Order: sequence, then structure tokens, then C-alpha cells
Amino acid sequence: MTAASCARGRCVQGAGHGVTPAGAASSASCDDSQRRRSPCGAGYDVAVTSSLPDAGRIAAVLPSATLWRSVEVIETTGSTNADLAARARAGAGEGAVLVSKEQTAGRGRLDRQWVSPPGTSISMSLLLTPQQEFPQWGWLSLLAGMAVASAVGELAGGGAPVSLKWPNDVLIRGRKVCGILSERIEHPDGARAVVGIGINVDLAADQLPVPTATSLALEGLPTDQSRIVAGVLTHFERHYRSWQLRGNLRAEYEARCASIGAELTVILDGDRRVSGTGRGVDEWGRLQVTTATGIETYPVGDVVHATLA
Repeated sequence: MTAASCARGRCVQGAGHGVTPAGAASSASCDDSQRRRSPCGAGYDVAVTSSLPDAGRIAAVLPSATLWRSVEVIETTGSTNADLAARARAGAGEGAVLVSKEQTAGRGRLDRQWVSPPGTSISMSLLLTPQQEFPQWGWLSLLAGMAVASAVGELAGGGAPVSLKWPNDVLIRGRKVCGILSERIEHPDGARAVVGIGINVDLAADQLPVPTATSLALEGLPTDQSRIVAGVLTHFERHYRSWQLRGNLRAEYEARCASIGAELTVILDGDRRVSGTGRGVDEWGRLQVTTATGIETYPVGDVVHATLA
């Protein structure tokens, strides 16, 4: 790990090449023009230009008064969530951001594997100390999804439909481009939360984990990873501060969530399945489904999958 330099009130760390001051582009940023084939049936190639994440470039875009006290970019790790969780247990406070260019042992919900080949995905984790009561922490994954959707929507300029699928997926044209995992970390001074975000950026069609996934490159969207990370951080902070004040962001979330108003199959532990229509989310971020017997409410921890019909 490199020593940290503080710029504009926060610490900025480069990855394996010394300290990068905020506002300066690192020589480690790698521009790589590649061609990707769309999986969406069009069969066309799109030329994309990608730049790997750089801590200085990310920090330079963030406002001077920001929640994010340190932004670190590393070359590779098993899991950014595991790394940041270890720091949280050691006493690290709110506002740390860890981004890796490669993740070899990442986890999604229910211990699903999340692995990103070098340079093809954004693997990032955020360290938070929410002041809300723990039952409200279910909102953290939803807030992260809203932040990614806002950042990707800006990249698309309104040209690609970006939506959310409860509880932790971001979709472009109905295909998954991002997954999220939030974890509670115990500490004597108070519990912390680590929010992990994985975004498919430069994955080719034959690299996608499932046929229903996509990547920013395949959608013809900009793939500047520093810009994307900065956008996610900016939007997450805005949503997070609103949530801390208001307790929930139901209207904002429901407006972007494809699960609301859709026919759903909710798969619970033991492979029990419930069919119904997505009604909304409650004040704790739990999914409400109108079924044949009435309105059922499901917390994230009880749901294996909530599929759109």
C-alpha cells in the first residue's frame, strides 16, 4: 500500500505507482480502444474507448466538501468488500472508498461469486456509519442502485433506459449491468456498513456471467471508469444525506424500479415461490407484492430472487 497524500481535504492513493495528487492524471491510466459485439440482437460492433480508474482523477471531480475522505485505487484484490470490512473492524471511519481494477474473489448476494477480469469492470466499496436504526439499513443497497442508475443515466444522456430491479440490480434495456452487496460490520464504537458495487464496463458478450447481463461498452456508452466512479460517489452522497434526514426515499426509488407494477415471482428460502404484482417498497425498503391472498412484504434477507415475468 502506498502512503496517502491529502488534497482538497481528503486522502488520495494511487495503486502501485506512488501517490497521485488530486487533480493530476496518473501515467497509470490506460486508454484502450476495443471493439465489442452487442448481445441485444442487433449484431453490430461498437467502438469504445476505456480508461482505467485513477484516484486523482476521481477526487478532482468530487466537490471539496464531500463525504468521501479517502479514495484509493488498487491493481487487484480478492474482494474490495472484504478489504474494507477488515479496515472497518480495525476502526476505520466513514468515507473510505476502495476501487480495484481486478477482483478475483468477489461475492454477491447469497455468496454468489463476482469475479472481474482485469480492467473490464468497476469493483468498488464504500465505508459508512449510518445514523439510522438498523432496520432502515436495508435502504443502503437501494440507495447504491439509485446512485449507479443516475450515473449511468448521465452517461446515456437519456438514450438508454436505465432501471432498478429490487433489491440490488441496475438494468439497461432490461439487462443487468450492476450488482450490489451491503454488509454490516460490528465494532465496539458502533456498527459500520460496507456497500460493494460491481459495474460491468468493458466486458465483451462472451465474457458476460449470464446471457441476461450487459456492459456499458456493449450498450455503446462511455467507459471512462474514473468518470463513472466519481458520478456514482456524487449521486450516492446526495441520496445518502437525504436518507439520513428523511429515513426513506420511497417515491424516488419506486419511480425508477422496474419491479414496481410488474408481474413477479418471488423465490424464498426452501425454493418457496410466490407470484404477484410488485406494489412498492415500505419505509424499510422491503418489497411489497400484491398476491392472490393480499399484500405480502419481503425483506431482502428472506428473498433468494425476485424475477420479472
